[in-house]
Amino acid sequence: MTATVATTIDVREIAPRERHALIFKSFDALQPGQALQLVNDHDPQPLRHQFEDRSFGQFEWKYVEAGPALWRVQIDKL
Repeated sequence: MTATVATTIDVREIAPRERHALIFKSFDALQPGQALQLVNDHDPQPLRHQFEDRSFGQFEWKYVEAGPALWRVQIDKL
């Protein structure tokens, strides 16, 4: 099943200290079967580790585009 992208967040336009809080708030607002898509200028692996710690089993992480200049990740809410 493919999730419906409900929100796209271009984190390149957000202050670094505000990014993760906004992303988790947006993810928490999703219904199962919805997704958010992140746009970044680097691989957001630290964020993925935070998702695994915080929301294990509740999300699926998919690379839509994997660099080198632009990274796009879709995070589906299960």
